[in-house]
Amino acid sequence: MKHVLIAALLAAVLASNGYCEDRIYRCGNEYTNTVPSPQTKGCKLLEGGNVTVVQGTRTAALAPVRSPAASAGQRVDAAEQKARDADAVQILESELKKAQERQLELQKEYNNGEPEKRADELRSTQKYLDRVAALKASLARNEADMAGIRRELGRASSVSATK
Repeated sequence: MKHVLIAALLAAVLASNGYCEDRIYRCGNEYTNTVPSPQTKGCKLLEGGNVTVVQGTRTAALAPVRSPAASAGQRVDAAEQKARDADAVQILESELKKAQERQLELQKEYNNGEPEKRADELRSTQKYLDRVAALKASLARNEADMAGIRRELGRASSVSATK
């Protein structure tokens, strides 16, 4: 009686853990647990392991981005659009000013490729060289940022000039 109870318990545990699963077939990019018919070619029985299939979704980049006003069918009046454009130009000009100030600070610290050594760099030449390289990269990145802001200012100016 004790052996029958242990066997029944073991069977229940194995069944609950998924050891008594159906066979899974792969037919191209499709997975199925039904036995494929002889007409379907390329179906193979998968052995061992579980199969998890996750359905793909469309990316958000495919959907056009619309503003709430445009999606509601409303138009923005000319005065409000001019105010928005003026705000955009003002923000871009302040960002350009910050970037120019940052460029001056970086150039001063870079000191034409020979910045002053810090206390921790006196013993380690590599730390100094790494800092010089990082400063040079920061200068280039900041210059690219300023160029991008100037382009945006040019676009904003040309848009407001055509209105």
